[in-house]
Amino acid sequence: MSIRRSSALAGALAGALALALALTGCGSSDDGTDSAGKGKTRVFAADNGKIKIPAAPKRVVATGYAVPALIEADAPLVGISSWKRGEPMMGKKDLAAYKKLPKVAGEQASETNYEAVAEAKPDLIVIGVPAPVLGDIDVKRLESIAPVVAIGPTKPSAWRTLSRKQADAAGALEQFGAVKATYEARAAELKKKYKDVLPQLKLGHVGAFGEVSKGTFQREFGGSWGTNVAEDIGAHYYGKVKKAGKGSRAVSEYPSVEELPSSLGKADALTYSVEADGSVPESVKYVMDSKLWKNLPAVKAGKTFPIRYTEAATYGQAMQTLDAVDKAFAPLLDS
Repeated sequence: MSIRRSSALAGALAGALALALALTGCGSSDDGTDSAGKGKTRVFAADNGKIKIPAAPKRVVATGYAVPALIEADAPLVGISSWKRGEPMMGKKDLAAYKKLPKVAGEQASETNYEAVAEAKPDLIVIGVPAPVLGDIDVKRLESIAPVVAIGPTKPSAWRTLSRKQADAAGALEQFGAVKATYEARAAELKKKYKDVLPQLKLGHVGAFGEVSKGTFQREFGGSWGTNVAEDIGAHYYGKVKKAGKGSRAVSEYPSVEELPSSLGKADALTYSVEADGSVPESVKYVMDSKLWKNLPAVKAGKTFPIRYTEAATYGQAMQTLDAVDKAFAPLLDS
């Protein structure tokens, strides 16, 4: 490409800088090594501070929510934590990769095998656990092995930005972007499909984390696990948490079953979480067996819709949620 004027050069440099910042989202610094990128580093903003990491990691260990995100992004993984809760939402290729990768930690953060992490010889460790859980991990010990970036979950719907950040740290934005684009295209298609019936409804959602022993149910609002993907195709979940807390408690609450009429009585339609195989969790069945549930206007009108894969935390997983939402809402097109 020829450059005719200094202003053109300035414009080109500005454009290149803007693109670089858009791709990394975290700033970078060069250690002055060769142009091929070997040995280069950048500063990455994580939950645990601004961390100097390889610009192009070659051997990555991932734990927690970073596991499905980085498998999906085709990051150069050499070790992961166990993530059984996400197995039903993984595609065949990702599940095969998950099963093949060495497990250097268990389901809980406290089950980290530091010797196994060291044996994997990572040049980057991505921890995907909530900030309060970091206390269960000896981060200093991990830092003696490789740079550590903690990028954990916050509000349920934040999986979009968090999974991107995890992919960015691991140098795997290209595949991440491809999956994201596929998801967004499918969501736009479904939003158009349901534009005449879905946005007009006031929806309520019953999640899977109520406690039968305490007589409570989980009411999920917009931005929660059971609602955020449906919102991408035009669903509107009315109301908000009375006393908002942190994380999922900012977008869900746990009333007693006796409060069903006051909590969900104004809903035109109701959705509820089911397992990956379509079965109804005990916590949701407890609600649905109640006479108060059966007397809700939406239930009497036959406007109840089960949704699978409500715990999706990556764009690939959420593709399955979109399909589940499409199947659930299909009867609206016939009414």
